[in-house]
Amino acid sequence: MKTTKYYLAAITAYTIWGFFSLVLKPIHDYPSLDILFNRVFSCSILMLLIAFTFKRKAITETVETFKSLSKAEKRKTLLLNFGGSFFLIANWFTFIFVMNHVSVKATSLAYLVCPILTTLLAYFLLHEKLSKTQWISVGLSISGCLLLSYADIMDMFYSIIIGLTYACYLVSQRVNKGFDKFIILTFHITLAAIVLLPFYPFYSGPVPTEFKFYFCIETIAILFTIFPLFLNLYALSGINSSTVGMLLNINPMIAFGLATFVYHEKISVLQVTAYGIIFIAVLVFNSHHIFAMRKKYLPIAKTPNCTQ
Repeated sequence: MKTTKYYLAAITAYTIWGFFSLVLKPIHDYPSLDILFNRVFSCSILMLLIAFTFKRKAITETVETFKSLSKAEKRKTLLLNFGGSFFLIANWFTFIFVMNHVSVKATSLAYLVCPILTTLLAYFLLHEKLSKTQWISVGLSISGCLLLSYADIMDMFYSIIIGLTYACYLVSQRVNKGFDKFIILTFHITLAAIVLLPFYPFYSGPVPTEFKFYFCIETIAILFTIFPLFLNLYALSGINSSTVGMLLNINPMIAFGLATFVYHEKISVLQVTAYGIIFIAVLVFNSHHIFAMRKKYLPIAKTPNCTQ
């Protein structure tokens, strides 16, 4: 199917992000802002090096494409890309803060709330259509999130903030078309670095000296930022933001498993039930594609040969 590669891109990105806590938790003693500063600066430097070394042609094409736009289109493009950078900064900071100072479960819940917010924003702002089955899926997701918020209302509060920032990023980038995805991502992250740079001397802590810190930061920059964000933008070029948003549920379900079995956070039956409902919601939302894939790739059973 034509959309399968976009589904695989989104699934891969969100599977990787599900394991984010494995590299974030080891440096939880460092201030959230220090982690954010180093993550963004490292990503920006790496992506600029790659862009100017291997993507010079794409940079030239991007500039020429932008120049060819009308005034209104230029204004829209700038708004989408400046807005994208802002949403990324807000999402990263709130995620790191909640992960290290509230709980892993709260960040997990955030990316359960995010698909609902993404779907609703896409429906009202982008006019993306949903089938009755997909609306049922959204209803299941909402019921699962309400169950989780009943267990801890503050987790829901933090989760809505994190989820809304990323939902806004997904929806804005769905309509940000016509440019090389890597160059666009480089612009987003570099702009984020420029915005954060003046705050660094005043809000950063002592320069870290541990090898562990820099190893984790570089792993976060390459494996948990550049690669999955690029896959995310690629997925948005082929499938609706509501679909990409719903696949985002893969991330928190993995994070929930880590919170339970690796970090031994207290898990209730209510939470297990809620995650089960949301897992079913993901299957229901994407059932049309799952059945289409099954029909295409399932081997046709051969008629038994009765002659001997």
